[in-house]
Amino acid sequence: MSKKLFAEFFGTFWLVFGGCGSAIFASQITPADNGQLGILLLGVSLAFGLSVLTMAYAVGHISGGHFNPAVSFGLFAGGRFPAKDLVPYILAQCIGAITAAAALFTINGGAGDGSAGAFATNFYESAVYFGKSYSMMQAFLTEFLLTMFFLIIILGATDKFANGKFAGIAIGLGLTLIHLISIPITNTSVNPARSLSQAVFVGGQAISQLWLFWVAPILGAVVGGLVYKFLLQKED
Repeated sequence: MSKKLFAEFFGTFWLVFGGCGSAIFASQITPADNGQLGILLLGVSLAFGLSVLTMAYAVGHISGGHFNPAVSFGLFAGGRFPAKDLVPYILAQCIGAITAAAALFTINGGAGDGSAGAFATNFYESAVYFGKSYSMMQAFLTEFLLTMFFLIIILGATDKFANGKFAGIAIGLGLTLIHLISIPITNTSVNPARSLSQAVFVGGQAISQLWLFWVAPILGAVVGGLVYKFLLQKED
């Protein structure tokens, strides 16, 4: 069990350090005009996808490669993960994420000005990209649906009847697509540990809005797990 928890710690650390790090540091060198901002969003989306893809192959065979409390809940709902391991996995993921955020905080020399989206935090009702903001309900629906489909991708790609050698690629590209869709809406969570880690260093709005980035992804993941288990999964 200790090896599984260390795998989740390091996997989640890499996801936050690679994904959030790309958002934090790339934004400092890219002018935020519409053309170059689009390139920045593509790069950050790829960074999140590549971080999961690489760790899926590095330590996925040890722990299952969750790196995300919502994924753990979704796999439990889908019958692929025992309830007794939920709390240890989620603790390891959150500690890994916060440790990565602490490293980013140190390298960056702080967490920015605390505005919406600063230090790669998640948000809603804030016009951070392209001058458009999305309501709490729009953000909730986005996080719910994207996490639901993320779980369907994970469960399908790792199914015993699927070609498991390519599961990491499908999951990594799935997360890339998710970020391409939702960075302008919420800065993309679909991962409560990732949201928590950045919010604790920024405080303010990031903390007050954090509930949505726990509730919506976990609910979406559970629904995705149930959908795959009862509507899609084959027994023979």
